[in-house]
Amino acid sequence: MKTLFKLLLSLLLSSSYLIAHAGIQAEASTTVKIALAKKPTSKPMSIAYYPLYQKYYVADGGLAPLPGENEAPLSRSEIHVYGDDGKYLKSARPGYDNRVIYFNDTSKKLETITFNISTAAGFSPNTGIFSLDLDNDGFLTGKSDDVFGFNPAFGDASTMPSYDPDHQVYYAKQGRSNAVWVIKLPNREKSKEILLDLKAAGAQFDDVADYFVAYTGVTGNELAILDVDHKAVLLFNLEGKFAGKSMLPANMKLRAQNHIAGMAYSNGIFFVLHEPEGEFGTFYGFKIFTE
Repeated sequence: MKTLFKLLLSLLLSSSYLIAHAGIQAEASTTVKIALAKKPTSKPMSIAYYPLYQKYYVADGGLAPLPGENEAPLSRSEIHVYGDDGKYLKSARPGYDNRVIYFNDTSKKLETITFNISTAAGFSPNTGIFSLDLDNDGFLTGKSDDVFGFNPAFGDASTMPSYDPDHQVYYAKQGRSNAVWVIKLPNREKSKEILLDLKAAGAQFDDVADYFVAYTGVTGNELAILDVDHKAVLLFNLEGKFAGKSMLPANMKLRAQNHIAGMAYSNGIFFVLHEPEGEFGTFYGFKIFTE
């Protein structure tokens, strides 16, 4: 009973309900920092937060061994577990080339979406959406289950889709564009295309992250994207209309990698990888909404 109460309370506190009508914070404020404790297997991609276990999961990306190498065709990518204070705890290798990892508020499971989910770059094994099993302490067991296989509706092979539990759809940002595709599974064609009004935000497609747009759950500010060149998080509604921006610290040194990796929105926090800080880089978690 105590565990059930803790689960219900954690999920309630983490839900978008509490900030459904929040305003945009003009200056983003740092709420958590996660200094990467291990060298990434390729590059740090994404972060998820699981409310029950109060842990963060940092997912690396990276392809499987090349043909001729004497290894199983499983990605070398790891997922690293941190406490909610940012302290490193443990790593695991589930075997997926993670593009984005997230807590699915519908299924209540930790899930990963792989590189090339659309097979736009050709078919490869272990491609799609998978749930990752956790033990009673919130650590990965190494077991996983299929959620959905490859689907051309996601478009770009490198897209980092965000899940919207309120409408049970995915938002897949398309590379070098302002286009966000909306996918309703099991449909194999996009349901809708949202064109973000970057011009109204004072940005162009090559200023912002290529493949990631976050779903925030905040009414009128549902979609958030990193403007790398102007060091800001831009907010849009579900029609693509610009709603405002939250500025990141001016002293952050964002690099080319920030266009393609090292972003997430989880636990009501927008995460950005600050590559120059620490031995392997540091994820900054920013509060972008007022309460």
